[in-house]
Amino acid sequence: MSRREIRLPIAGSEETYAVSPSKIVALGLNYRDHIAESESVRVSGLTPDEPSEPVLFPKLPSCLIGPDESIELPAIVATYSFDEPRTDHEAELALVIGRECRSVDPEHALEYVFGYTCMNDVSQRNIQNGDRSGWFRGKSFDTFGPIGPRIVRSQDIGDVQNLDIVCRKNGVVVQSSNTRHMIFPVDFTISFISRNFTLLPGDIILTGTPAGVGPIVEGDTVEVEIARIGVLRNPVKNAPSQS
Repeated sequence: MSRREIRLPIAGSEETYAVSPSKIVALGLNYRDHIAESESVRVSGLTPDEPSEPVLFPKLPSCLIGPDESIELPAIVATYSFDEPRTDHEAELALVIGRECRSVDPEHALEYVFGYTCMNDVSQRNIQNGDRSGWFRGKSFDTFGPIGPRIVRSQDIGDVQNLDIVCRKNGVVVQSSNTRHMIFPVDFTISFISRNFTLLPGDIILTGTPAGVGPIVEGDTVEVEIARIGVLRNPVKNAPSQS
């Protein structure tokens, strides 16, 4: 798969935004109802206990794809002997950092956001659960980061902690929540991450997924919709077999 630039329209303008982060920092276990479904998801580290601080993990920038591009289920999964191979959708609000951000306080953190968009934190559960090093590989396969359909600038989003978030699989609603149900709000999350490592312009933060995550297979179409942003739509197919 060749790497190419993803450009998203900026809402309310004729401009586009080139998506090119130095890093993607994702937040796990940030909705209480998702924690409650931990038994059915069966992922290492996912317990019924509410975290005391944000749970962070990385996704490779090379996983990013744009609207209407295909999520590819990785061929390497077939080389394992998993009884039930499972790759899941995860609807999430994403934010793009606008300027260098290091050790900021929560009350100023939103000033460092360029804009907001939808993402699908696609997750290969068997590998995510089995890798001794953690969630990195199961979250970072090529095409596992659909993003879009546009960027809404920070000043245009309204109350970022009151946005409806919905995921549909083949037209059926499978996730439905609101960003007010986050355990760690966006400003606190940015501040916490910035105290651990410097965020650079273009970096992406994923803010967690609500309940309702579930498996996707070839032929499915997944839609992530967030109020004021729009609908991110991606079909699902199997990646070409490995030689």
